[in-house]
Amino acid sequence: MARLAGKVAFITGVARGQGRAHAVRLASEGAQIIGVDLAGPLPGVPYDSATEEDLAQTRRLVEEQGARAILTRCDTRDLDGLTVAVADGVAALGGLDVVVANAGICIPQTWDEVTPRSFADTIDINVTGVWNTVTASAQHLIARGGGSVILTSSLAGKKLQPFMVHYTTSKHALVGMSRAFAAELGRHNIRVNTVHPGAAITPMGSGQMVARIEQTNQANPRLAGMGMTFLNQFAAEAEEVANVVAFLASDESAFITAEEISIDGGAQHF
Repeated sequence: MARLAGKVAFITGVARGQGRAHAVRLASEGAQIIGVDLAGPLPGVPYDSATEEDLAQTRRLVEEQGARAILTRCDTRDLDGLTVAVADGVAALGGLDVVVANAGICIPQTWDEVTPRSFADTIDINVTGVWNTVTASAQHLIARGGGSVILTSSLAGKKLQPFMVHYTTSKHALVGMSRAFAAELGRHNIRVNTVHPGAAITPMGSGQMVARIEQTNQANPRLAGMGMTFLNQFAAEAEEVANVVAFLASDESAFITAEEISIDGGAQHF
């Protein structure tokens, strides 16, 4: 039997990249999928934003796995909208067992290029949006008798990402958030963990992202080598991150909570 047979998962940032990989992998393991994505322009990012067509493609890929996909456009900064999206999905699919708070943004800027707006946007999406996601979904997990919550942090949540003070701050915040939620939700048999990818091959590397990183590296070339891996492979495939998410979503990780799991080829130690 598939590891997630009979389970329902809610995933944010589901239109493409890691979010799509999680949706397809969990569906392949037997889960039904509820998902949201802004699927529109993101504030201040140098890479291409996801589109409604991306969201539709994720739906097709999930359905090809034999699963239902209830995917809608929603901004994770909108708690009321998230609450409705989760409730509608639960009503249609009968419950909720897994939450993957994956949505986030990344804006390469040196410390003196960060503006009040770019700092606020990063925190609003990467931190408040994750809090909104858990808040909108936790009661459904409680009603189910337990579940698994997985927050997408980063190498920047264990070490740092040079030239991204706001991003590094946001990803460290998720570690504290996961521990706090794990402590309080544990009495309901809800586990809360973080995953910490290093470099990953996703559309976040599109547009001007690589050029922008190279520009910020010039501010202090000594820091440019941070994030190198111990392995010959420099970046993870989105599916490799999804492998870990599937494990944390499954009963195989039933006694794991408040943990931070890296998928970075050892980069946190370089």
